[in-house]
Amino acid sequence: MSELTHINDAGEANMVDVSQKAETVREARAEAWVTMAPETLHMIVSGQHHKGDVFATARIAGIQAAKRTWELIPLCHPLLLSKVEVQIEACEKTHQVRIESLCKLAGKTGVEMEALTAASVAALTIYDMCKAVQKNMVVESVRLLEKTGGKSGHFKAEV
Repeated sequence: MSELTHINDAGEANMVDVSQKAETVREARAEAWVTMAPETLHMIVSGQHHKGDVFATARIAGIQAAKRTWELIPLCHPLLLSKVEVQIEACEKTHQVRIESLCKLAGKTGVEMEALTAASVAALTIYDMCKAVQKNMVVESVRLLEKTGGKSGHFKAEV
């Protein structure tokens, strides 16, 4: 197992110094799922939700969250993201919503946390917009799907 990079020699939390790292193109994809009642999903998909377009709002929230990850998670670096994409898909057979995010940049540190934050906040936004209709929705399976670039190389989650 690798050494923890956010802990200094004294065992204290610190921000990693990336000044000597090479700039490379880095990309990460993450996903999250929201499980809900079939009626709730139907209301969203059919456009009958009284708060408006739930998926469009969640998509924007996810993009904004990726851009502000450094403000939310201690020790994350502020990044100049070159691309943030949030895709949302209704899975009516299982009454779930799947969110997939993609973050990309050319820089000295990875974008895994930005991708995970985008997927998480998009899922939480769906919950927030629908909680008046259904409080027992479940946000689950937030995970990194893939990452490329940097010293640690390529990672792809098992299906």
